[in-house]
Amino acid sequence: MGIYLNPGNEKFQKALKSKIYVDKSDLISYTNCVAGTEQAYVCVSRPRRFGKSMAANMLAAYYGRDFDSRRIFSGLKIAGDVDYKTHLNQYDTFFLNMQDFLSQSHGIEDMLQLIRSSLLWDVLSKYPDLRYFDNTNLTRTLQDVYQNTKCPFVFIIDEWDCVFRERRFKKEGQEKYLDFLRDLLKDKVYIQLVYMTGILPIKKYGTHSALNMFSEFSMLDAGPLAEFTGFTQEEINALCKEYGMDLEEVKNWYDGYMFPEKFSVYCPCSVVKCMQFGKMGNYWNQTETFEALQMYIDMNFSGLRDDVLSMMAGEKVPVNVGSFSNDMMTFHTKDDVLTLLVHLGYLGYDYENESVFIPNNEIRNEYVNAVSVSEWGEVSSTLKHSAELLYAIWQKQAVKVEEGIEQAHFETSHLTYNDENALSYTISLALCAARNYYNIYREFPTGKGFADMVYIPKKKCPNKPALVIELKWDKSASGAISQIKGKQYCKSLEQYCGNMLLVGINYDKATRKHECIIEDFVK
Repeated sequence: MGIYLNPGNEKFQKALKSKIYVDKSDLISYTNCVAGTEQAYVCVSRPRRFGKSMAANMLAAYYGRDFDSRRIFSGLKIAGDVDYKTHLNQYDTFFLNMQDFLSQSHGIEDMLQLIRSSLLWDVLSKYPDLRYFDNTNLTRTLQDVYQNTKCPFVFIIDEWDCVFRERRFKKEGQEKYLDFLRDLLKDKVYIQLVYMTGILPIKKYGTHSALNMFSEFSMLDAGPLAEFTGFTQEEINALCKEYGMDLEEVKNWYDGYMFPEKFSVYCPCSVVKCMQFGKMGNYWNQTETFEALQMYIDMNFSGLRDDVLSMMAGEKVPVNVGSFSNDMMTFHTKDDVLTLLVHLGYLGYDYENESVFIPNNEIRNEYVNAVSVSEWGEVSSTLKHSAELLYAIWQKQAVKVEEGIEQAHFETSHLTYNDENALSYTISLALCAARNYYNIYREFPTGKGFADMVYIPKKKCPNKPALVIELKWDKSASGAISQIKGKQYCKSLEQYCGNMLLVGINYDKATRKHECIIEDFVK
C-alpha cells in the first residue's frame, strides 16, 4: 500500500466504529454500474459536513487493491448487490484530498508538481520493474502501467474545488489546475472510475468546460444520488426512535433540503450531534462562523436584501440558477449570490418552482445572527428586539406588541402591504425569535376553517403558552378574536394541555396603525 495509491481501509473503519453510523454503501451500486463506461466520471458537490469525505473513504476502501475489505463490507447493504464481489478490491485506487496538497504548497504550480511527484512515487514503488517511456511524466507512466497490467485505475478526489474556494482570485492558476485534471483523467484508457467531491459544481470557462466528461450531482439536482446526499426521512425516523428524540422537532430543526425526486434530506453532522447530545441545537454552524453568510447577503445587488427578508419570514423567492459561474467571486446579479448559497447549504432549492428558501430553523438562526450585526439599519433592530416582542405577547402587553409590529412593518416596505398575507409576512419577521420555542404553522386546519398562524410550544418549552393568531386587514382586532372563538379555531388543539393565548391583530389603512388584542383562552 502507498500513501495515495491503495491507501487502505482504516479511515472507513473508523466511520464504521462510530457510535452513529448510517449505512450509505448502496452508493457503490451506482458507481459499479457506471465504472468502465463513458459515464464513469462522477462529480458530487454538496455543503460542508454532508458526508462527502466519508463516502470517498468508503469507495477507496471498496475498490483499492493490496488489502482485503471483505470483512468490513460483509454486513453492509452493498454486500447483497449482484456485482458486489466483482469489483471488491480489484483496482489500483488513488485517493487524493486536494486540500492537503494545497495547504502544503505556495502556489498552484507548486501544488500540481507536488501531486505529480507524490503519485509517481507510489506508482514507481509498486511497479519498479516495468519499462517506462518517461517516468517523470505522470500520465505516460500510468499508461505504461496499464499496458503491462491491464488493471485500470480508480481516482477518488476529495475537496476537488478547494482551489476555487481558497484561491478565488487566481484565475490563471485555476485554469492550470483544470488543465491538469483534464490531462490526467479525460479520455484515458487507464480510467475505470473517477469520483470527485466538493462544494462547488465544476467551473466552466468560456463556452465549454475542461472537465465536460463529468456527470454532476449537486444541491440543485442530485439525480440518482439524492438519497446519498444526506440522511433520508426513513433514516431519521429510525434514529429518533433509537435515541428517543421527538421526530417533529428534529424535522423542524434540520429538515428542508429537497430534490426533484421528492427526497427530503437532513445534514448528517447536525443530526448525529443532536442524537449524541440529546437536544436540538445549532451544530452545523460550529464548523464555520456566520460571517461567511453575512459577507454574501451584504452584497449590494438590487432585491437581494428584500429576498433575504422574505425568506426569513418563511417565504420562497424565485431564482435563476443558470447564470451562476460555479465560483465564489463572479457575481452579476442577486441570483448568482442565491445560487451560491444553495451550494453552501444556506438555502434549499425547489426544482419544480425554481425558487429558494431557508430550509430549517438551524439555518434560519444563522440568518438572524448575520442580519443582526449587519448594516441593515432597522432590520437589525427588529431582529434584536424580536425576543422582547414575544415576551410582550406572553405578558399580554398589547401596546408593546403594536409598537414591535410597527417597527417590523417599516422594514417590509418592499412588500405590497395590502392584504392579510402581507401582514402575515410582517408578523413572521417580527416573531423570528419564536422559532426557538415553537413549532409554527400557517393556515392551520381547525374546527371550522384555518387559523392564520398557530404557535405550538416545543416539548422542551412546556411552560410557554400556545398562540393562536388571527390577522385582519382594515377591520378590527376584536373581530379577529371573535372569529377565533366563533369558528372554534382552538378545537383542533384539544389535546394540547398547556395555556393558550388568542391574539387578534388588525391593520387600519386609514391610520396606518396596527391594533392588537390578547386574551387567555378559557377551555
